[in-house]
Amino acid sequence: VQLQASGGGLVQAGGSLRLSCAASLRTFSSYGMGWFRQAPGKEREFAAGIDWSGGRTYYVDSVKGRFTIFRDNAKKTVYLQMNSLKPEDTAVYYCAANSHGTGYGNYDYWGQGTQVTVSS
Repeated sequence: VQLQASGGGLVQAGGSLRLSCAASLRTFSSYGMGWFRQAPGKEREFAAGIDWSGGRTYYVDSVKGRFTIFRDNAKKTVYLQMNSLKPEDTAVYYCAANSHGTGYGNYDYWGQGTQVTVSS
């Protein structure tokens, strides 16, 4: 199983980025997907999750109203649209998949990270 994250980069505060995660999962449409992030010196934290259908999404409070997670099951890809970025959003972002189909809880597969840096 491979989860290939991309789309990170350097952006000024207030700017936007869209992360993508392409999955090699054969039954991608049955998996819940999530985005996690890890800032320097901090533990990895859940940022956003989406259930198998795309009908339910979940966010950590600090990104609500600014980030949107969505998925395209035909392309086996999950996205994270990040708007109004803040310096505190700077982190390595990881995508993950869970086999129970929800957008929360334990995750079974992890991708490599993509760096997001927000300058003030």
